Parts: sequence; C-alpha cells; structure tokens
Amino acid sequence: MASLIESIEYGIGILGGFARLCLLALVGLVATDVLLRYFFSISPVGLQELEWHLLSPIALLGISYALKHRADVRVDVIYDRLPDGGKQLIDLISGTLTVVIALAITWLSWPYVMQSFHLAEGSPDPGGLPYRYLLKAFIPLGFVALALQGLADLLRAVLALSGTPVPASPTAPDQPNA
Repeated sequence: MASLIESIEYGIGILGGFARLCLLALVGLVATDVLLRYFFSISPVGLQELEWHLLSPIALLGISYALKHRADVRVDVIYDRLPDGGKQLIDLISGTLTVVIALAITWLSWPYVMQSFHLAEGSPDPGGLPYRYLLKAFIPLGFVALALQGLADLLRAVLALSGTPVPASPTAPDQPNA
C-alpha cells in the first residue's frame, strides 16, 4: 500500500507541475494582452480565450495537488485537538468521501465532454480557439486526479489505523497545515 500511495502522489505531483506551468503561462499571457491592448490597441480574441482556457487545468489539476500538500481547507481548531486515532478516523472518512464524490462528478461530466468532442466544439467567436472539448476534458481528468489523491489519503489513514508505518506526508515539516 505504501508504494501505491507514493506512486499516486508522484503522479499528482506531475499534474501539479503542469498546473504551475499553466499559471506561469497565464501570467505571461495577461501581461502580454495588457501591453498589446494599451500600447498597440490590439486585442486578439484567441489570446483572450487562451487566458481563460488556462484556468481549467490550473483549477482542476490544482485541486488534487493542493490536497496532496494539505493546502485544503480543514477545521484545524477541532482536528488538532483530537487524539491520533480520531484524526486518522476523520482522514479515513474524508478520503472515502473525496473518492466517492470525485468519481461521481467524473461519471456525470463524461457525457458533457463526449458531446463536445462529437460536435468538434470550438469557439463561437470569430478568431476564437478551436478544440474546446480539450478544455472540457480537464473536468473528468481533474476529478480522477482528485479521486486518486483521496484514495492515497484513505490508504494512508488505513495504514495509520492498523499501526503500519505510513509513508512520509508530502507536506514539509516546517510548513503549517492550512
């Protein structure tokens, strides 16, 4: 189980790296768009659409990456006061709920993405971007990644409850939990 947890979190780290690159690209695109608009009175539609297209991988892949690094929102006032067994039980329940909800959203979003693919959906705006279905594909991909990270958290809690050594948490020791 420990190697499965590490493999899942390694993959989530790769997806998180991609989301970080998209964020860097978004900052560059916004700066470029502002410069083009105010200094040259140019405002390409495709550039503007690409900006909000980049939000999809940032948000949808960033969710699982944030969960991996414990940057998610928890009620730490209560959680921190619980004994280790109580924390592990909450982690087990929250991991299970994360997997179930993420898989349900993945299942429900699949027809939406496939409809877009079959229509070869693109931007309705002149000069807009084609292949909008690629953008929409981040919905099930992001929630599969979230389900996998939830599974890793669930397995980590199972190992902790059984008294088995647990792989090190990806959160650095000097970083406080969010």
